[in-house]
Amino acid sequence: MTSNREDTHRLSDPAGAWVDLGLTLPIFLVYHVAVVFLDVKNATDIVTEVLLRWSGGDRATYVAATGALGIFFVGVFGLLGRGEVFRAYKFVQIAIEGMVYSLLMRGFASYVVERVFAGRVEEQSRLVGFIMSMGAGFHEELAFRVVLFGFGAKVLSWLLARKASAGPGMHAAGVRAERSIQSIQSIVAITVWALVSAAVFSGVHYVGLFGDSFDLASFAFRWILGIILTLIFVTRGFAAAVWTHALYDVWVLVLR
Repeated sequence: MTSNREDTHRLSDPAGAWVDLGLTLPIFLVYHVAVVFLDVKNATDIVTEVLLRWSGGDRATYVAATGALGIFFVGVFGLLGRGEVFRAYKFVQIAIEGMVYSLLMRGFASYVVERVFAGRVEEQSRLVGFIMSMGAGFHEELAFRVVLFGFGAKVLSWLLARKASAGPGMHAAGVRAERSIQSIQSIVAITVWALVSAAVFSGVHYVGLFGDSFDLASFAFRWILGIILTLIFVTRGFAAAVWTHALYDVWVLVLR
């Protein structure tokens, strides 16, 4: 029996999990094909070293392996995401969405920081450029939004659920009240964790060989950016956060 139900997918609907990953492939491939020819790479990038090791240090083999990896993941996403909407226009949509979010993010963060510190936040000099913007968009969102915030939020929710498990003699009304309290606690805990993970995201920019000198205004600026990217990740998904981050960095480091 065939279904008469039409495809009701709307542009405002977030992509499914596999489609969401697939939409980041252009950024992933552009960065990983080009970064091997640069003297620097993103601090959270562990993929490049692994691929170089597998390629025996040969750049041509590395580029071929990166392309093969991209083709492999396209096949995996296509196979596992068969029930999800994956159309070519989604790449255009996510790019436009990321561009809009990046401009709004820049304006909002600048407004808040300048109101608090009564001064303009100086942008960093153009040292990295387009390719490093792609790397920051993909790898930093993977590290700080998916792993740090996402996994941490799951752990917090699990711990609160265990702590608030209903006793054997609790009435239905008591169970509902307990669940309401647990829900409020979860929202508060995850909100606090979002603020903490955004602070960690900001703080790592001052660590390591290529870290900046610490400045309270720039730390607050990046912290607010981290909060906004977390909000985008939660509401719109990983791909939207990656494209927003990458295009924001392109605007700051290249176009300016």
